[in-house]
Amino acid sequence: MFQLTREIGIDLGTANILVYVRGKGVVLREPSVVAMSVNTKRVLAVGEDARLMIGRTPGNIVAIRPMCNGVIADYTTTQRMLDHLIRKVVGRQRILKPRVLVCVPSNVTSVERRAVLQAAREAGAREAFTIEEPMAAAIGAGLPITNPGGNMVVDIGGGTTDIAVISLGGIVISRSLRVGGNKMDEVIMRHIRGAHNLMIGDRTAEEIKIRVGSAYPLEEEISMAVKGRDLVAGLPRTVHVTSEEIREALSEPITQVVEKVKQVLEQTPPELSADIIERGIWLTGGGALLRGLDRLLSVATDIPVYVADDPLSCVVMGTGRALDELMTLRGADAREIVSS
Repeated sequence: MFQLTREIGIDLGTANILVYVRGKGVVLREPSVVAMSVNTKRVLAVGEDARLMIGRTPGNIVAIRPMCNGVIADYTTTQRMLDHLIRKVVGRQRILKPRVLVCVPSNVTSVERRAVLQAAREAGAREAFTIEEPMAAAIGAGLPITNPGGNMVVDIGGGTTDIAVISLGGIVISRSLRVGGNKMDEVIMRHIRGAHNLMIGDRTAEEIKIRVGSAYPLEEEISMAVKGRDLVAGLPRTVHVTSEEIREALSEPITQVVEKVKQVLEQTPPELSADIIERGIWLTGGGALLRGLDRLLSVATDIPVYVADDPLSCVVMGTGRALDELMTLRGADAREIVSS
């Protein structure tokens, strides 16, 4: 039978947006960037095309990230970005508007939650729901969240780190830390500027993090060449950075994540703590790919730590699976429904 209404799950992240269509899987994966005209406010590009413009635009064009720390920082631009992506997925000719499930950080305020729902509705959703990111991440990672046992998930995204203990389909305890991949990029930029008098951009900092970044000493340390602008001479210059110095630069945000994980463990009921010791801690999100982070957390907590099979897609995959049980998922009890 032809399905008139599409059901869409959206991981509305600070760094990337992933879209899941029920029955098709993940159909879109784009950076959360919008390029628009300064004078006319017209959207010129969204996603990867806009990301390539960051730091390379003329004065009449600006490339911005409308999401900050997992929540909407620029409402109008976010609504336009969602509208563009929904049209790209569903098409311009829509018999019925889609039903949309959007992920939000675990400790999001009611105002921030309502802003997400309103933006989704104005972007063309017939109904909009929200689900907390750690719940979606746990579902996407395949954890047995409906069973009477503790499951701990640490979702490290671009803007936030969400930590939660889940049992019987509900979140027992959760904490959200506004530290993520973007914060790591910032401290790398600050380190390169302070240690080498070299100015680099966001994309270069992210490349450094991916290529030589680590949270725990490596068996064989590595290095790479970094190109930027000399702050003294004002001319292009190349320096070499090592994994040791980048690890030292990343110690501040990583320590914050480790301490927050410890706090959640301290506040977890004893029976669930026993389950977590047996089942381990699961890492999801792009930050889970940082070398040695699982090892560092395991040493700090004395609990096994595992990285999900596809950490980047866990949240959106969990959102897609939650669409099947939207009315029964306990983690969505606090959602608000917005009807067109």
